[in-house]
Amino acid sequence: MEKEPAVNDQVVKKVVIAGGGTAGWIVAAALSRQLGPLIDITLVESDDIGTVGVGESTIPTHRTFHHLLGIDEREFMRATQATFKLGISFEGWGEIGDHYFHSFGMVGKSTWMADFHHIWLQAREMGLAGELGDYCLELKAAQAGKFATSEKSQINFAYHLDAGVYAGFLRKLAEAYGTKRIEGLIETVEQDGETGNITTLVLRSGERIDGDLFIDCTGFRAMLIGKTLNTGFEDWTQWLPTDRALAVQTESTGPALPYTRAIAHDAGWRWRIPLQHRVGNGLVYCGENLSDDEARARLLAELDSEPLTEPRLIRYRTGRRDNIWVKNCVSIGLSSGFVEPLESTSIHLIQIHAMRLVQMFPFHGISEALSRRYNHLARIELEQIRDFIVLHYKLTERTDSVFWRDRAAMPIPDSLRNRIELFRDTGLIHQEKSELFQVDSWLQVMMGQRLQPQGRHHLGRLMSTEQMQIALNGLRANVARGVDRMPLHQDFLNSYLGEPVGA
Repeated sequence: MEKEPAVNDQVVKKVVIAGGGTAGWIVAAALSRQLGPLIDITLVESDDIGTVGVGESTIPTHRTFHHLLGIDEREFMRATQATFKLGISFEGWGEIGDHYFHSFGMVGKSTWMADFHHIWLQAREMGLAGELGDYCLELKAAQAGKFATSEKSQINFAYHLDAGVYAGFLRKLAEAYGTKRIEGLIETVEQDGETGNITTLVLRSGERIDGDLFIDCTGFRAMLIGKTLNTGFEDWTQWLPTDRALAVQTESTGPALPYTRAIAHDAGWRWRIPLQHRVGNGLVYCGENLSDDEARARLLAELDSEPLTEPRLIRYRTGRRDNIWVKNCVSIGLSSGFVEPLESTSIHLIQIHAMRLVQMFPFHGISEALSRRYNHLARIELEQIRDFIVLHYKLTERTDSVFWRDRAAMPIPDSLRNRIELFRDTGLIHQEKSELFQVDSWLQVMMGQRLQPQGRHHLGRLMSTEQMQIALNGLRANVARGVDRMPLHQDFLNSYLGEPVGA
């Protein structure tokens, strides 16, 4: 078989990151920390260009990223005014007045034969089961406003953080490992006339930044992957039609709770994210169903405390680039695509793409086979996340507005339709090894929005009533004891960080 040629035979040494913000500095930190002695990294950004900077809620993979970079948790949390996060409280999604948790924890104890919820469904039919959430430590702790962790703790959690400050925190780390920052506005992007590869960023000052590999972290502007390389964009607004968000910060008026709130309204939803020193608030909506002025008035009317900033409007389009690695350009962050912020996946996607680039770095030139594999993996994971987000909308039973009636009636991707039908018919939840959202996440959202399975595995019928009762009572009691032993989240924060919160 003939060897596939590389796009070019040049050894890749000089990496240029176009754009800073959260995406740019995550990439710089990852590359410099892991590959620093092998490559030269330059990041170009301008203080004149603002960043989106509202990705203040994370998921547990964030901790893995920090571990790989050797980041001290207390140092990070003090620097970014972070709090702990055990999951998301969904309010008004299935029907007005509904409330359920998507926690980061495992529900019950599963076996190789069947997941726990199959036994629970049998027990519920027999009148022996408590609420599904009674068997999840993270969920019950979140409801109680409690939190604790230690080196031996198995509790699964993430963070709320100040995204703007987080970029600065990573900048210090990246620069300590050799990343060079250049201040300036990118005026033009030059390409090789023969290969089409990007060769140079030309700044407004006239300075020229040459490179072998370019990382597009220019956000929604997508200056390299979009404007220069003309890479297509697959639009997902038929499934996720929200296209804008208003963000505002408010004063803290009480203890920080260890979860994000996602509160549905008639044209979308709003978030509430508690930090140490303030609260992040936002209203996500569809411009066809709510005007910007109406959205602003609604957001301000529903705030729990005094605003510290003016509401900031962010327009976006949900979807992904046809490819995020094209020629010698890799797009990471908003330039590569965007799935709305409902399940806090934006920072995760930046991190996973950055660490995959570390694993697949093109030291010997950029082959089409390499970029094809990178694009394939990115496409699969983004589509899996898309399906999980669409699930929340599709399963609504709200009929109070055009927005929600359209969500319930909309056709959905076959991949999601198959998952829903599988659970509805059999109680089974399909999961690939590489999937971000696993069985317990799908279970909590589907059951939380009242999708009831018509069938189940009959493992539970192999247990006697006494065996089932003892097992379930034991699991529930263990969870209750664990929660009882925890301090309030705010008290743990004060103790863990060794200083008054917000000082």
